[in-house]
Amino acid sequence: MRAQERLTDALYGLGWSTVKRLPEPVAVRLGHTIADLAWKQRGKGVRRLESNYARVVPDASPERLAELSRAGMRSYLRYWMESFRLPAWSTERVKGGFDPKDVHYLTEGLAAGKGVVLALPHLANWDLAGAWVTTELGIPFTTVAERLKPETLYDRFVAYREGLGMEVLPHSGGSAFGTLARRLRDGGLVCLVADRDLSASGVEVGFFGATARMPAGPALLAQQTGALLLPVTLWYDDSPVMRGRVHPPIEVPETGTRAERTSVMTQALADAFATGIADHPEDWHMLQRLWLDDLDPAKSPSSEKGDS
Repeated sequence: MRAQERLTDALYGLGWSTVKRLPEPVAVRLGHTIADLAWKQRGKGVRRLESNYARVVPDASPERLAELSRAGMRSYLRYWMESFRLPAWSTERVKGGFDPKDVHYLTEGLAAGKGVVLALPHLANWDLAGAWVTTELGIPFTTVAERLKPETLYDRFVAYREGLGMEVLPHSGGSAFGTLARRLRDGGLVCLVADRDLSASGVEVGFFGATARMPAGPALLAQQTGALLLPVTLWYDDSPVMRGRVHPPIEVPETGTRAERTSVMTQALADAFATGIADHPEDWHMLQRLWLDDLDPAKSPSSEKGDS
């Protein structure tokens, strides 16, 4: 294991072992402090976040983009502080920590025995939403996690999410799709963060006026298993409670090839994600390149090359 990987693993371990013991107001203040320090340093992650916000809010002045990126870093650190503390939250705190609208789409879909795919962008705290589903609704679900380096860090994330009641499959390895399909055919729930393609073989979509690539998995799973595909968006307000919305189902087109149906459904997902991101851009934690013309190194500013 390289020294940088050992340091990364140690820092995450420190977060989960130490931050969860802090009183909540102290954790909130610590998150703000770390976020503001990172924002002032204007590293490549902060610059990328601001560049992505410029796509979402194209008429924003430089001052407005700076405000957004500062608020975005505070939102991002709120996600981490909550995530470090989630394993120590009481059942009541988890149940009271999330207030979603239109959950009936989820519960009715599961009651029909069809299976449900929930697809989310990187908005607010998707781990908290998952913990609420397993705790408040009592519904277990299966998700997929990116293989992180070092392996010990990936193991930490898997253990953390399994401790919240999730079944976690590795993104790589090729067997995840088949397992997800089996869970859905059994009438189960699958939750996927789906606004950034990790395979470089996803579906091209129009997204805030330019072309991005998003995973095909949610649409393919819905087509192959008959499961309901539901977009979900999340956001924070000034309270300790996260808000959210389950959007209406995305229907499988009646005509077209599988690729054509997948393209239509993934575009509908992107459109639903865009509504939530446009309403709450500061809660979209996208510190990586997303749009195709940003992914092309020839079209990217040299100062930002190397981010991922």
